[in-house]
Amino acid sequence: MTKQRGFTLIELMIVVAIVGILAAIAFPSYQDSVQKSRRATAQGDLQQFRQAMERHYTKNGFSYLGAATAGADNGAPDVTTFGSTTSPLEGGRPYYNLIIAAPNANTYTLTATPIGTQANDLCGTLTLTNTGLRASLGAGTNCWEN
Repeated sequence: MTKQRGFTLIELMIVVAIVGILAAIAFPSYQDSVQKSRRATAQGDLQQFRQAMERHYTKNGFSYLGAATAGADNGAPDVTTFGSTTSPLEGGRPYYNLIIAAPNANTYTLTATPIGTQANDLCGTLTLTNTGLRASLGAGTNCWEN
């Protein structure tokens, strides 16, 4: 009689259980890393957006007004001036909507609001003001520190 080689059903089930446990641990960690990466991109885009606002300020009589779409003071940025209304600025699938709020000629707040799958990020909406004040409007902590 020849002895057959192979795995028993028990051995196979143990391997499947171990792989399942590893996947259950690794996948949420991966998702967190992806969200953190998208958030870092949005933060960099807000910094570029801030630089564009300063250029707008010097070109338009030292006023932040009129930087939004159709010369408005609030809303999505003017695409011809800023290049995009979403983050990432380079294109691809958007994960944040960019918004300008300029209540007067000397101040503004730039906002990156998460959309799609990024909306589950605990940091929520990211803001950056003309004075450099950075904040997040979500429940997350240390959102501007990657």
